[in-house]
Amino acid sequence: MSKILFKKQLSKDVYMMRLDAPLIAEERSAGQFIILQLDDDYGERIPLTIADADTKEGSITIIFQVVGKSTLQLSEKNVGDIIPTLVGPLGKPTHIDNFGTVVCVGGGIGVAPLHPIAQALKKAGNNVITIIGARTKDLIILEDEMKNIADEFILCTDDGSYGRKALVTVPLKEICERSPKPNMVIAIGPPIMMKFCSETTRPYEVFTQVSLNTIMVDGTGMCGGCRVNVGKEIKFVCVDGPEFDGHKVDFDNMMARLNSYKELEREAHSCFLEQEIKDKEALR
Repeated sequence: MSKILFKKQLSKDVYMMRLDAPLIAEERSAGQFIILQLDDDYGERIPLTIADADTKEGSITIIFQVVGKSTLQLSEKNVGDIIPTLVGPLGKPTHIDNFGTVVCVGGGIGVAPLHPIAQALKKAGNNVITIIGARTKDLIILEDEMKNIADEFILCTDDGSYGRKALVTVPLKEICERSPKPNMVIAIGPPIMMKFCSETTRPYEVFTQVSLNTIMVDGTGMCGGCRVNVGKEIKFVCVDGPEFDGHKVDFDNMMARLNSYKELEREAHSCFLEQEIKDKEALR
């Protein structure tokens, strides 16, 4: 059980919340996530990265995008409301060391899980180059926070409405062509973006780490819903990840699995919205 301490809308359909969770705040490390459930009996279990933590307040910060029924329900919660089930920290923490020059690439909502990793890398003494991107200006999040961490900061939008008009892979390629090339790249965002970041760095042999957000049910490796092919092995994102070598991930297989439930998600979302409209009309 966890109380919502703070809520803010960051952009269209993207929200930030601070949740009362002192034990998770104390134990979490960069790269780990939580699973929350809005209904004790039938609610969907939603995996969300821990974007930040405050041990003094005993809180964790989550940032999420409304993409379906459960995230829409979560977005309608307010300060003081209770989330009945909150489990974490889950997953393996990011391995933090002084690697040298690290390029942190975030796409859309992927900037949220990237933020604590970039923070930890900077604290460890790395030269941090940050690239963040989104389809349009209104979808950019955590710009100031990422800029304050970075030794070099690059912002891109697909439509050119803000920053540089380019996909994040364009400046990433330019940085890989520098001498010396970066020691490491961390890319977090939509699967297609992480795939092409990995393909961009492959010819330069720059190790590229990605953070995967697959379909999860239990979060303990028992259900097998989050399995991915990494190299010649089957891995489970919830316990073996969420971070993997991007050059070894079978993104096409992962994206096919993610798309398997898209129609059911759309139906659930539509049914929930229809019921909300009926409930509101009944109160008039």
